[in-house]
Amino acid sequence: MGSLDGRIAIVTGASRGIGANIAERLAGEGAAVALVARTVDAGSAPLPGSISETVERIRARGGEAVAIRADLTDPADVETVIERAEAALGPVDILVNNAGVNFYGPALDITPRRYALMFQMMVHAPFRLCQLAVPGMVSRGRGWIVNITSKQARHPLGPPYPDWSRDGCVPYGMCKAAIDRLSTGLAAELEGTGVAVNALGTAGLVMTPGVAVVSPHTPDNVPVEPDSAMADAALRLCGVDPATATGKIVYSMHYLDQPFQEGPWALAETF
Repeated sequence: MGSLDGRIAIVTGASRGIGANIAERLAGEGAAVALVARTVDAGSAPLPGSISETVERIRARGGEAVAIRADLTDPADVETVIERAEAALGPVDILVNNAGVNFYGPALDITPRRYALMFQMMVHAPFRLCQLAVPGMVSRGRGWIVNITSKQARHPLGPPYPDWSRDGCVPYGMCKAAIDRLSTGLAAELEGTGVAVNALGTAGLVMTPGVAVVSPHTPDNVPVEPDSAMADAALRLCGVDPATATGKIVYSMHYLDQPFQEGPWALAETF
């Protein structure tokens, strides 16, 4: 018996990295999981990992999972995700909005296309998925939404500003700030319905395939957290009491009460 037996979950960006780890962790606790991403088959994308491979790992351990191919930069695809997941598994109890992308560089240099793509994937898609999933959760009186955020949503203290505040992540941080406000605001609107909405970010660096590609942009003194931390924290958030634990913005190691040495973007150096 797992803590999520009988629950249905959707995890976006589940082909690799944090999303795949969260999907596997939820499935390991008994949830049936719909994995959403563009990369369905191994070797069909520049980065390693695919939702088919994640599904295979889940099923090999006795779990239940399905692959939902969707490009969250395409609004038409976003419209189909909840319907397809529920057709395959049943009414959704858990939604983890994890899919993300970052294009590094000075804020004034980012192209309109990249700017629009980031906001579509990390702001518009999660917002629309909440609109599509939450009514069913409310009607059943239970639901858990976990939006993956980042410390980049916070504001560096200054002047003078530390070097890491100029790391080329302003548009990414803007997207995550929007996700934070979605999480706190939606939590307030849904108070008393049985639906919890929370935001979860990493305390340190997670060495995902995507992070490896952009490693030149990563400061040398960024502490690395265990790969399991985000999945463990997401699992905890998917079991909280919506009456008391909603509208929170938390970071993995702190939320798990595990010791962790802060580096750049330390909470004490941001507001």
